[in-house]
Amino acid sequence: MKHIWMYLSNGDLDVEKLQCEEEGKELEPYLDQFAKVQALDLEDSKNWPAAEALFEQTEKLRVKPDFPYREPSDLAGIKKARGERPELPALSLSGDALYDRIYGAWLGRCCGCLLGKPVEGWRRDRMKAYLDEFGYPLDYYIGKNLTDEQRKRHNLSDRLSWDRMPEDDDTNYTTIGLAILEQRGPSFTPVDVANFWMHNVPILHTCTAERAAYRNLVNLIPPPRSASFRNPYREWIGAQIRADAFGYACPGNPELAAEFAWRDASISHVKNGIYGEMFVAAMLAAACATDNVETIVRAGLGEVPEKSRLKEGIEKVLSWRADGISFEDAFAKVHEMWNEYHAHHWCGTISNAMIVTVGLLWGDGDYEKSICRAVMCCLDTDCNGATVGSIIGMMLGASRLPAKWTEVVNDTLETGVAGYNVVKISDMAKKTMVVIEAVRASG
Repeated sequence: MKHIWMYLSNGDLDVEKLQCEEEGKELEPYLDQFAKVQALDLEDSKNWPAAEALFEQTEKLRVKPDFPYREPSDLAGIKKARGERPELPALSLSGDALYDRIYGAWLGRCCGCLLGKPVEGWRRDRMKAYLDEFGYPLDYYIGKNLTDEQRKRHNLSDRLSWDRMPEDDDTNYTTIGLAILEQRGPSFTPVDVANFWMHNVPILHTCTAERAAYRNLVNLIPPPRSASFRNPYREWIGAQIRADAFGYACPGNPELAAEFAWRDASISHVKNGIYGEMFVAAMLAAACATDNVETIVRAGLGEVPEKSRLKEGIEKVLSWRADGISFEDAFAKVHEMWNEYHAHHWCGTISNAMIVTVGLLWGDGDYEKSICRAVMCCLDTDCNGATVGSIIGMMLGASRLPAKWTEVVNDTLETGVAGYNVVKISDMAKKTMVVIEAVRASG
């Protein structure tokens, strides 16, 4: 039995090389060594030490002196490197009105995730073929109400449940974030997050950066090094999809939401991998205070370093919107920058954060337009549909979400998290309200 999660693969080496180049590391002296190790069969255990030694060397590489970005991973360094932060209106919501927003965020996340789930991994040509047959733009769940022949032709699963939100890592991590806040309170630490994972999340329920970090944790490598040690996925999307519960817990307070997100992200990610989670958590906190979508995006950007690659990417999307280009042109520009056929681009934080921003800005505050445009852009469809759905759901509230989208899930969520196997989405919102009160009481 092969436990591929236990060792570094040839694919991991390819990703590590690209990752180091994007981080601006002085990689040139190690290119020959990369070629030699990549030529080895890394499924053979006798070759593992060579790959492990190379990863330990790349972890220590310095960033080139002329690298134009300043990208710390520590919280103090991130806060010091921030740029302009927009002033938000004072939060005026409480009681039932606040609950409606929180419930809207949970419900919006589930429905956006369900929209993108059947087509995770689709490239643009496949999405185009589907839309050419069933209508452009996308305006309903992909695969629902199709005949068996139509599903087969588009290679869509016929096993997806349409009477609830089925288990998905995007909603598992929202549940995990809530559970950590319930159990450890607002003073939780990165070590608390690590311990929760090891007690409650099977390792094979994790992927990429999370699995690499888990492997490190069980080998007694604590945070924050658990994020960087032999982890080529340290700037992938995994932390970005874990942001939501921390944004929900801090309505109207993007800075605290981003700090909570940092505590979570820092066990598995570095630099822009961390910033992605902080960006989304801060946007969610802001979406409770304003319905101006650009302000929400800028509130998220205000919590990440001014001279970061993530900030640069999102600013490009904002400039496209200011220039008045069409959604289709914005979609094309994202794909000019990122290669959807390379896993490192397909699953990266920045590429998908840009798609989230396209969905938000060209969605015009409309729930259906926002989630559909995020999913139509491809890359990590279920993650991006979930994130955009969560933010717009928070902005609008459950009472303003279209029944066309929400009735399908019947207020029911399945998760793989112990103690939360089948839950009412409305109950998760109620639990979140208790967490909000605890956060506020902590000062």
